[in-house]
Amino acid sequence: MNVPFLPLLSAAQEGGKFDIREMILHHLADSKVWEAPWGDVHLPQFAPVQIGPVSLDFSITKHVLFMMISAVLVMILLIWAGFDAKRKHEAGAARGPKGASNVVEAFILFLRDEVAMKNIGHGGEKYVPYIVTLFFFILFCNLLGLLPWGASPTGNISVTAALAIMTFILVEISGMRALGAAGYAKTIFFIPHGLPTFMKPIMLIIMTPVEFIGKLTKPFALSVRLYANMTAGHAVVLAFTGMLVLSGLAGTLWVAPAPIFMAIGILILEVFVAFLQAYVFALLTSVFIGLIRHAH
Repeated sequence: MNVPFLPLLSAAQEGGKFDIREMILHHLADSKVWEAPWGDVHLPQFAPVQIGPVSLDFSITKHVLFMMISAVLVMILLIWAGFDAKRKHEAGAARGPKGASNVVEAFILFLRDEVAMKNIGHGGEKYVPYIVTLFFFILFCNLLGLLPWGASPTGNISVTAALAIMTFILVEISGMRALGAAGYAKTIFFIPHGLPTFMKPIMLIIMTPVEFIGKLTKPFALSVRLYANMTAGHAVVLAFTGMLVLSGLAGTLWVAPAPIFMAIGILILEVFVAFLQAYVFALLTSVFIGLIRHAH
């Protein structure tokens, strides 16, 4: 996502015009073209598939490409760490923890013990694979957007909404399986305990829409939180990049170090935010699963 400074500056000087707003929106938006180091790559486009009234477009865009890259990286990382951990455990005490695989194992154990099991409770081990995969997938999507010529799929509300919808479906199915049909219905048609009989229908009318809206706000909050945090950080970095270009156009390159150092500082902060937002998404997913499984 962070673009090289010099090509922007030279392009602006040749054209004589530079629109910082257009530059920011261009680099944040999805595209059918990937601006690779060796030139523009036009990604494969396919005719939409019509299924009844629904039209499905399986074309590859820049964000889809980097989601694929993230998925492959997650697969390689976890398979490699799994095989290395297997060899370590088979070797027993003769081989102590070492190498990068130990770092990955530490992340997985933390996600299992402190995130999934602690918040979901009994039976939470069934959800550990999803929580771990979710964390690493979001993390790679976040980090790839910080590389030159990269793109951050999590800066796209469609991507974060899809992740949130998958989590929503998992949460609701978990509630149905744990509580049964009658118990799950009570998470929507809620009547507080201890009410007089004549107050129960009144509270049912009031609380039912509140509980239903509460279910919908959870995926909405998940998607908007991740999207807003990633987009905001990238927009700030691009704004500082634009300030550098504007200083070159104005002939005041002596102020260029300021936006450069500020952009570098924000990029360092963005690395922390990339880990934090992946952790928060995984944590809230575990919390939502735990809440509905123990709704009684």
